[in-house]
Amino acid sequence: MTIRQLFVLALIVLLCSCRATKTIQTAIVKKDTVSAEDLSRERARLDSIAFINENYQQLLSKRINYTTFNAKMDVDYEEGDGKKLSVNAQLRIYKDSVIWASLTALLGIEGLRAYITRDSVKLLDKQNKIYIARSVAYLREITALPLDLYSLQELLIGNPVFFDSTFTSYSRGPGTISLHGATAFLKLLFTIGETDKLLQSAKFDDLDEIRNRTSFLLYGEYESKAGFPFALKRNIAVAEKKKLNVEIRYKQYAFNETLSFPFTVPKNYRRD
Repeated sequence: MTIRQLFVLALIVLLCSCRATKTIQTAIVKKDTVSAEDLSRERARLDSIAFINENYQQLLSKRINYTTFNAKMDVDYEEGDGKKLSVNAQLRIYKDSVIWASLTALLGIEGLRAYITRDSVKLLDKQNKIYIARSVAYLREITALPLDLYSLQELLIGNPVFFDSTFTSYSRGPGTISLHGATAFLKLLFTIGETDKLLQSAKFDDLDEIRNRTSFLLYGEYESKAGFPFALKRNIAVAEKKKLNVEIRYKQYAFNETLSFPFTVPKNYRRD
């Protein structure tokens, strides 16, 4: 082999070595860049989870614990067809056991008495002398919300309903934080005050597109007379095939007093 041939062979080997080295170096730089991006995304994800959990726990700490609750309140009821009703109401609750309510018109005449337990809804229509007995599923029919005894008690007390730790994202507004999540049936949106962590509103969208139901709960006029924040004003708006709007304004309330829950069906009442 001549000197020229040796020189050409050496040059080829050198060039190949340079290309291989350059390729490896490029691959290493690219791998390092992807790893940094992945690490940044993972850090952001963990920060978001921590922020959501912190605000979830803050709101959870505001949950009212009680044994009994009684109140007097004004209730304004309006349906989508324009039908309106304004009544005074007395409310008595024994946690996880019963809801008792008496509705009276403006003249002080009792029109309706309700007795709700875990498995039944009983009503006395005192104007028409009718006794109505239904399963607890009747709550869903008259409110258009997936309520049972527990969730209705939570709503009346002012605790967040359908509230669990399945929140996956959050957003911010002027002075507010909103937690987004979902259950098996509902898309959830809870909005709280950024500073006081008090519940301001809750929005539920039905995941069933056929029903296309949206429910909106509003909480306002908080006071701490009982030693913890209590919302004096509530608004419940439901839009489905028909619209429903209920406004509740608490005038008096007390916790953990000894209560009675009188409910007797007169013999002359017709059963429905």
